[in-house]
Amino acid sequence: MTDNATAHGSASTGDSRPGPSLEALAAAGFDVDALSDEQQEVVRALTPEELALLVDIRGRLDAAAPEVQAHADVAGGALF
Repeated sequence: MTDNATAHGSASTGDSRPGPSLEALAAAGFDVDALSDEQQEVVRALTPEELALLVDIRGRLDAAAPEVQAHADVAGGALF
């Protein structure tokens, strides 16, 4: 892998604006601001199918959790 390549082969632009992947995760309730720059790059490289899977899993976890737990902050947990 080259210096600026992501896992799916697209080059990183160095752009700090949130991409569609980060915006979709934020809309689904993920705290994307808590992710490191490196983690945000991983999210930007997700395929649409991977992104949809994360959003689906998050929705199912939220639906299965008690109301109070669904809104609790979990240290270091971007998914929960």
